[in-house]
Amino acid sequence: MLRGVENHSLPRTAAFFDLDKTVIAKSSTLTFSKSFYQGGLINRRAVLRTAYIQFVFLVGGADHDQMERMRTYLSALCRGWNVQQVKDLVAETLHDLIDPIIYDEAASLIEEHHTAGRDVVIVSTSGAEVVEPIGELLGADRVVATRMVVGDDGCFTGEVEYYAYGPTKAEAIRELAASEGYDLARCYAYSDSVTDLPMLESVGHPHAVNADRALRREAHAREWPVLDFHRPVRLKQRIPTFSVPARPALIAAAAIGAAAATAGLVWYAGRRRATTA
Repeated sequence: MLRGVENHSLPRTAAFFDLDKTVIAKSSTLTFSKSFYQGGLINRRAVLRTAYIQFVFLVGGADHDQMERMRTYLSALCRGWNVQQVKDLVAETLHDLIDPIIYDEAASLIEEHHTAGRDVVIVSTSGAEVVEPIGELLGADRVVATRMVVGDDGCFTGEVEYYAYGPTKAEAIRELAASEGYDLARCYAYSDSVTDLPMLESVGHPHAVNADRALRREAHAREWPVLDFHRPVRLKQRIPTFSVPARPALIAAAAIGAAAATAGLVWYAGRRRATTA
């Protein structure tokens, strides 16, 4: 259960969320493989290989060696891609591909943290060109993501400028805490993978979400909360949590519904009086 609204005389706090299998039900990068194929960035063989990687990732999680192999493969795959074309393809297909796989439970947690006055930060190993639009869709305040080197021609060189993985995620969180004034002892973090143990250890309220076997063992040993998210739902179809102030559109819809119900009752009462007179 989350604590209440923050006392703003105290240092600021934040909730740090891993993205893949924590907030969304799949790998954010691999989810766009079909779009990249249709945009001419990858061939059919690459689509099939990314589909297989996605399957392995979902069924068994990804340990350190698998994550390193995935990084090497994706770095080589995106060499020569035009960055603006990637951004355009992500923007065009974001709602169709990502919106349906956002966990309802994660979206509710994000709302609750915002309502409590905490910043929400997405911390993901996926590339910034993918993670930043997803963060905006989720209403995140900040994003930490992997950054690839971009050449003078506006294309990826295949080299990694910053890899948001393992200990580097924890380093990024500490740097954000220093620049934004977060009290990490009062901050929250959520992840599904044991590779994010440094990130979880850096805050006072770590949570394991859809945890792989190794992280689940660690969480139980350390008495951390273990959460299971399993309800992907489109954001527009969600019912906001009770703690989130109602949006004007929702208030208007409720008012219209109440007026219609009242009118129906008045009509029904008048009809009964007419028939019994």
